[in-house]
Amino acid sequence: MKRIRHYLLLAILFTGWAGMSQAQDIHFSQFYQSPLNLNPAMTGVMNCNVRFVANYRNQWASVLRENAFNTYSVSYDQKFTAFRRDYFGVGASFWGDRAGEVDFSTLQGRISGSFSKYLGGGRTQAHYLVVGVDGGLAQRSIDFANARYGNQNVNGVYDPTIDPGETFANDNFLFGDLSAGILWFSNWGDNRSFYMGGAYHHINSPNQTFDEDNEVFLYSKYTIHAGGEFPVSRRTSLVPGVVSFFQGPSWQLNGGTSMRFQLGTSRYDNQSFQFGAWIRLVNQYVWSEEMVEDYKLGADALILSTRFQYNSFDFGFSYDVNVSPLRIGANGNGSFEFSLIYTICGPERRGVYCPVF
Repeated sequence: MKRIRHYLLLAILFTGWAGMSQAQDIHFSQFYQSPLNLNPAMTGVMNCNVRFVANYRNQWASVLRENAFNTYSVSYDQKFTAFRRDYFGVGASFWGDRAGEVDFSTLQGRISGSFSKYLGGGRTQAHYLVVGVDGGLAQRSIDFANARYGNQNVNGVYDPTIDPGETFANDNFLFGDLSAGILWFSNWGDNRSFYMGGAYHHINSPNQTFDEDNEVFLYSKYTIHAGGEFPVSRRTSLVPGVVSFFQGPSWQLNGGTSMRFQLGTSRYDNQSFQFGAWIRLVNQYVWSEEMVEDYKLGADALILSTRFQYNSFDFGFSYDVNVSPLRIGANGNGSFEFSLIYTICGPERRGVYCPVF
């Protein structure tokens, strides 16, 4: 088991090291609880006026201990009346990510804006088309003093006295980042809604290398997501959702549903409890018997989630049960996430606007 853990640790560190040149984005299992990271078109799309969001994810703690992967995000967004039934949305977000022993870290701050166009409907129904953009500045950094190189591994033993033969002039760099998105949603009656959207991230494909003599550009990412709410009884409904990410050779899909139980005495009360199950599929990187690099589709994790809404507060918790081949080295332990959303609604009462995410 110690040997398995050792190789797993090397694999994780290698993944983080390879990410320096062709880095992939952060992701949250509770993607529906992190709207500005998912799609800039979701800026200001809410039934209240102001929204604060906080997310935290911890991954591989059972193997890496204090060097576990940690990701956090905070955001603020607000909507303003544009015309009779149209809206503007503005927002700002900040996220950070730290990975492995080399402290491979990313910090990014963004501002975003959106416009929601009313397409039709009535007092109890609405159809909207939303477009959004965001832009930001990010910093990537790494502690090369803690890096381990392939030639320092001799017969399965790490020897730090061996010269790795690698030098880098910089241990951090800055880059700009641009994204755009679109969202369509429809509400009809009580607890009935559907939405679908897409986003194009890293439009400018910023350079990601620490080596001043080379250029390695960040893959653009394409996001497609959809979901809704569908009642099964007077106070119970299904809240399904699906999201898929395409970034360079990497692909990921999260899909599943939650069961929502209304706790308030009125349909206007924002008091409910949810529990759900989700699956994450990825195209896993593997070596074939012929020692050729390849990708294959496989299940990465089963995600169990809960969510509690009480008036202005929305609390979420999820746990990823590892079902990939790495579950052996991780002793079956997975990743956990926390999310918190706080909204300020104000006196505005203009009927139905956005669906339940």
